[in-house]
Amino acid sequence: MRLNVGVVGATGAVGEAFLKLMLERNFPVNELRLFASEKSRGQLIKYNNKDFYCETLSDQCFKGLDLVFFSSGDDISKKWAPHAVECGAFAIDNSAAFRMSPEHKLVVPEINAAQLPDSDGPKEIIANPNCSTIQLVIALAPLANEFGISRVHVATYQSVSGAGKEGRDELLEQTQALIANPAAKVDNKIFAHPIAFNSIPHIGSFNDMGFCSEEMKIMHETRKILNLPHLLVSAFTVRVPTLNGHGEAVWVTLEKIVDLEKVQQSLKNFNGLNWVEQNPAENYPTVRQADGQQPVFVGRVHKDLFDPYTMLMWVVADNLYKGAALNGIQIAEALYKL
Repeated sequence: MRLNVGVVGATGAVGEAFLKLMLERNFPVNELRLFASEKSRGQLIKYNNKDFYCETLSDQCFKGLDLVFFSSGDDISKKWAPHAVECGAFAIDNSAAFRMSPEHKLVVPEINAAQLPDSDGPKEIIANPNCSTIQLVIALAPLANEFGISRVHVATYQSVSGAGKEGRDELLEQTQALIANPAAKVDNKIFAHPIAFNSIPHIGSFNDMGFCSEEMKIMHETRKILNLPHLLVSAFTVRVPTLNGHGEAVWVTLEKIVDLEKVQQSLKNFNGLNWVEQNPAENYPTVRQADGQQPVFVGRVHKDLFDPYTMLMWVVADNLYKGAALNGIQIAEALYKL
């Protein structure tokens, strides 16, 4: 089986990751069509030693495609993902447009691939979760399955690549300017404050309750993916001056008291989760270790000092890979049973 594939947002950070990972994983591409904004129309992109030119979206652009990956934001997905389905293609959408819709599946294949439709059946939009949600639920799923979980707290430390190429460029430009002159005034366009040598305790817009949109995504998406609609989830998200990879400090309260060794073994055995043995004590995963890697990494797992039901752990992943493009490709692989 070889598939006719489209990538919307091919020139962006996630779009580039899609193309790189499709090659690395030998994804069975027959025809490839790349789509981008008007300013990138005609831009040349190499894939598998062949030249492809970016197209703009149009009424007939998805004709003949089996599958379209979307990574161009909510507005583009809301308009064009339904159109891809009408043209006979599955749409795997990396935006937030359809994630919490009851009509659409929100999939992390290691957890809920069974929800995916038959590839020969009616086509539909399949939502790819938020980057910080994906790595969190990968670490929570084995504990939820084996022991039950009742409460989750997570604090995230998210790299600038989560804001795309522009976010990375802004960090690099500000860093260079401040190294040259620590008293320099640097411009910030992508983030609410200068990000170099700084941390910004919100990602996205704020609501009336004081939560930012990234936190709301984590809290709601975690419940949906794990099929635990009453799970208590609290999230606090922070943008930090790292180029790529997200880190998360996680507190998870189990429904029963469990030996630490059993929790560690549960995490070690879970598909898609890379256990980092804490021996010596300073051996734990870092975002630099996760950069360019496909698994989610977990380490520093230990019991809470005062609550025997609660475990603490540190979870890292490449937000452009497992947090975005890789998960989308894995959805397609599970969908077509590749």
